[in-house]
Amino acid sequence: MTSSDLDQTPRTLLVSESSSFLDPKNRVSAQVEQLRFNHQVSVLLPECSSAPSHLDSVLNSFSSFYLIRKLPVYELLDRHFLEAAVYHGAVYGLSYRTRIDEDNSIALTPNGHLTLSLDKDSFELLGFEGKPSRFNHRTATRFVVSVDLTDSSMAPGGRDYLRLLTGLTSRLQLQTDFLLSHHPGSGASLQSLLSRYDWSEHRPEVSCRVLSDLSCPALRSCDPHSLLEWLGAVDAGVSCENSSSSFLSSFTCPDPKTTLRHALSVSVRGLLLPHDIHQLLQELRCYLEQPRLESWVSMTVHGFVDSPVSWGDREHGFLRGGENFYTLMMFHDHTYQLHLATGAHDACPP
Repeated sequence: MTSSDLDQTPRTLLVSESSSFLDPKNRVSAQVEQLRFNHQVSVLLPECSSAPSHLDSVLNSFSSFYLIRKLPVYELLDRHFLEAAVYHGAVYGLSYRTRIDEDNSIALTPNGHLTLSLDKDSFELLGFEGKPSRFNHRTATRFVVSVDLTDSSMAPGGRDYLRLLTGLTSRLQLQTDFLLSHHPGSGASLQSLLSRYDWSEHRPEVSCRVLSDLSCPALRSCDPHSLLEWLGAVDAGVSCENSSSSFLSSFTCPDPKTTLRHALSVSVRGLLLPHDIHQLLQELRCYLEQPRLESWVSMTVHGFVDSPVSWGDREHGFLRGGENFYTLMMFHDHTYQLHLATGAHDACPP
């Protein structure tokens, strides 16, 4: 990184709103569904030293997911896979350990859209319609191919279907490690695909930390940037009790502030489905209805930094951090603050 890079503050986007869960027009459920490829959810429970049993049960019931090794991308067009999984509207698939700014990256969303984020040479080899990435600079170096696999033009045997299949089997033989999961109870089956390749099943990992004497800002009046910075520091284990002369960190908790005797920080990591995030959200709301010393909880959901899409089917890019996340502050009176954040290479959250 050059000195000129350090002089430039990366552009970020932050959309914030305050409302009530009791308002029928609140957007929380819709926003949870919009961020489809989540790799971590973090929860902060004030004045709590262990997760209540009902909450612990939800945290440990997140859907499992599969890692398929060296999957040829053309297999996502297999007729049996389409009929058994994709057409059920419940499949989530993402290329694993591919870098959105350097490699070819793949995403399969539950609405049946297949997105290929390709470098210029790969795009020209594929020979299928696409468009330049909206995050190109002076010249187009990346291209995005997006197809709706549920559209009649992509029905197996159709002209567009055969053109894409031929491109992926003959000209651009893409192969990638691939994460795959599906909405529980949808009737979708992944066995037709799994049976032909080397795969392993994984459970999301749950970790807990009990924090003592935690400095906490006045949450309802704290500005969103300071609030998110504080929550990020807590989640990363960065001390908020630093001095301005500290070499490692000068971050301090925003004023005015109080001190929490205890707090429980919980994280779940993996390929996390919106369905499970929504279940956790509902359980946290039930948790807030119980009498307790503090009357709030926070939930932060991070999308994969290298996913080719975020916020629905919007293109996602990577400049310095690849951020795409939202934080939900929930209060005892059913009100909430919702903060949606992205980095420089993303469209504004919906």
